[in-house]
Amino acid sequence: MAKKLVDNSVVLFVLTIILLLIIPLPAPLVDAAIVVNMAISMMILVITMSIREPLELSIFPSLLLITTLFRLGINVSTTRNILSHGGSSGQVIKAFGDFVVQGNVVIGLIIYLIIVLMQFIVITKGAERVSEVAARFKLDAMPGKQMAIDADLSAGIINEQQARERRNKIQTESDFYGAMDGATKIVKGDGVMSLLTTAINLIGGSIIGILQSGQDIGTVLSTYSIATVGDGLVGQIPSLLISVSTGMIVTRAVSEGSLNEDISKQFTAQPRAMMITGMVMLVLMVIPGMPFLQIGLVAGSFLVAGYFLQRRILREPALAREEAYQREPLAGVPRAEAAAAQEEAKQAVSEEEYYKDVSNVYSLLQVEPIEMDFGYSLIPLADEASGGRLVSRIVIFRRQYAQDMGFVMPSIRLRDAANLGTNEYVIKIKGEQVAQGEILTDYYLALEPDDVEETIDGIETIEPAYGIPSRWIRPENREKAELFGYTVIDPLSVMLSHLSETVKVHAYELMSRQEVARLVENLKKTAPELCTEAFPNVVSFSLLQRVLTMLLREGVSIKDLETIVETMFQCITENGMQVKDLDQLIERVRISLKRTITRMYCTDGNMRVITLDSELERSLVNSLARGENGLYLALGPELLQSLIAQVAAESRKFNTLSMPPVILTSQVMRPHFYHLIEQFYPKIRVLSFNEVANNVQIQAIGSLRLDEQSQEE
Repeated sequence: MAKKLVDNSVVLFVLTIILLLIIPLPAPLVDAAIVVNMAISMMILVITMSIREPLELSIFPSLLLITTLFRLGINVSTTRNILSHGGSSGQVIKAFGDFVVQGNVVIGLIIYLIIVLMQFIVITKGAERVSEVAARFKLDAMPGKQMAIDADLSAGIINEQQARERRNKIQTESDFYGAMDGATKIVKGDGVMSLLTTAINLIGGSIIGILQSGQDIGTVLSTYSIATVGDGLVGQIPSLLISVSTGMIVTRAVSEGSLNEDISKQFTAQPRAMMITGMVMLVLMVIPGMPFLQIGLVAGSFLVAGYFLQRRILREPALAREEAYQREPLAGVPRAEAAAAQEEAKQAVSEEEYYKDVSNVYSLLQVEPIEMDFGYSLIPLADEASGGRLVSRIVIFRRQYAQDMGFVMPSIRLRDAANLGTNEYVIKIKGEQVAQGEILTDYYLALEPDDVEETIDGIETIEPAYGIPSRWIRPENREKAELFGYTVIDPLSVMLSHLSETVKVHAYELMSRQEVARLVENLKKTAPELCTEAFPNVVSFSLLQRVLTMLLREGVSIKDLETIVETMFQCITENGMQVKDLDQLIERVRISLKRTITRMYCTDGNMRVITLDSELERSLVNSLARGENGLYLALGPELLQSLIAQVAAESRKFNTLSMPPVILTSQVMRPHFYHLIEQFYPKIRVLSFNEVANNVQIQAIGSLRLDEQSQEE
C-alpha cells in the first residue's frame, strides 16, 4: 500500500491542489502550504542554476503547470480566509504584511506592485520571448542535425545505437522547447491573476469590513492592506522564483556547464576587461562628492584580479609546451617507435655508408597506401598518449566501412610534417597528395544552413569534405549557433569526415591484387566449392580485381562477394560471355546486387532520382559510336554543355536529402552515361531501372531534357 502511495504521489498531490480550490483550510494548514510552496520554488531555482543542459530537467513544463496550480489553490484558500475571518489568514501572511508595510500602507502597496511588475514585464516577458525563439530555431535546425548524424553514421564515427540516441535527443529537445514556448504563457497568466487577487482582497475586504462589520475606514484599510500585501507577497515570491527558473532553463541553451562553472570560466578569461573596468572606476573618484573609499576598494579589486589572471594566462602556453616536450620527445610518433628510432640513431652508421649497400636503397621505394600528415598544432589529436582520439575513430570508421562496403581499408600512416602550417593536414593516396585541409583545434565548425536568419560571429571558411560554407566559432557560441540553425561539428570530426570521404572516393585505387587474394581466401571459408570451380580457370584474380574496382568506383558495396563471383562464373560459363565485354559483365553483376544498390539509395521505401527524357535518351542512343575500347557517347559540344548544366542544376535538389544525386536511365545507356558524367561529377550515381528492387517507389524530383538547340543540331 505504501509503495502504491509513493508511486502515485504526484497524482495525489495534484488532486490535493484541486481540493484546495473547494475545501476551506484552517490557517495552520495554509501556513504549511505556503512554506512548502516557497521551498519547492527555491529548490527548482537551484536546480536550474546547477544543470548543464535543459534536458536534465525535461519535466520543467509540467512542473511549471503543477507549481502554478498549487499557488492558485493557495491564493483561493488565503482569499477565502481573509474575506471570511476579518483579514486574518495565518501567521506567514501577517508576518510578511507587517514587515513590508511597517505602518505605511502606501509604501507597502508600491513595493508589492514593483515586485509584480518586475516579474511580469521583465522576467516573464523575456523568458517567453527566449522560449519562442528557441523553439523556432530548434525546429529549423532539426534537418541539419539529422544530416550531421547520418554523415557521422556513414563515416563510421558513431554506430546505430549512438545515432538512435542522438536522434532521440534532437526530438526531445524540439518537444521540450515547444512545450516551454507554451508553458511561459502559464507564468504570464499567473502574474495577471496575482494582480486580480490583490485587488479582490483589498476592495472586497474593505467593503466587508465597512458594511458588514461597521468598522471605521482607517481600521479597515490598515487590517486588509496588511493582509493583502502579505498574501500577495507569499504568492508572488514563489512565482518570481519560478519565473527566474524559467528564464534560467531556456537560457541554459548557450551554456556548457553549470551556471557557476560558466561564470567562473568566462569571467576569468577576460583579465583585460577587469583591468580597464578598474581604471574607469578610478576616474570616477575625480567627481566631487563620490565615496572615495568604496570606489577605491572596488577599483583596486578589479585591477589586482585582472593583473594576476593576465599573468596566469600568459604562463599557461609555456607550461603546456614544456609538458608536451617532456611527454613526447618525438612529436607525432608513438612512444615505442620514438624509443626505437632514437636507439637506432645511436647505433646506426653515417647515412652515406648506410646507402652504399644497394639493398638498403630499396627501402626508399616503399609507398604507403594512405598517409596523413599533420601540422604541429594537430599532433595532440593523433597522439594517444596525450588523449588524442583520431586513431580510435579511424578504427571505428574502418570497421563501419568494411561492414557497409565489404572492403577493408588499409592502415593509415600518421606523422607530423614540418613543411605544413601548424593547423594544416594533408591526405595522400599511394604517396601523392589528394586532399588537404585546415582546422582550428580550439574552435568548432558551424555549417551554414540554406536560409541563414541570423549570422553568428566566426571565421569564414569552407567545410573540407562537402564544400559547405561554414564558420569557425568559439566553444561558448556552440549552442547559440545551433539555435540559429547551424550544424556544429568538433574539429576532430571535421578532419575525420574529410579523411573518410577522401578514402571513399579513392577506395577503388586501393583494390590491389593482394587485397583481392585476401578477399578470395576469406570467401573460401563460406563458399569453398564456388571458389574451387571459379578460381583461377574461369575467373582470374585480374578480372575479379577489375570488376571490384569498377563497383567501388561507382560506390557499390562488394560485401556480397559470393553473389559477385557466382554471377561472373555463370556469365562466363553458361552464357558464354567474353571476358573482354567488361561493361556487360559489370552490368550483370550490378543487376544481381540490386537489393544492395536499392538499399544504399532508398529512404523509407522511396528512391528519389533524376530521370532522362525519352527524346534525350533516344538522342544519346543514336550518338553511340564504337572506338578501340568499345562503345562511347559521341556528343556535340552544345548538347554536352547543355547536359552538364542540367545535371548541375538538378543535382542541387539533393543537397537537403543527405544522399548523393541519383540519375536513373536504361540498362543500355547506363554505363556510357556514367562514363560521360563521372569526369565532371564523380559523386553522382547512375543507375538503371533493372538495378532497382520491385518493392521501391521511384520518385522523380528532376529530369534531364533535350533542349531545342541541341535537337536542331
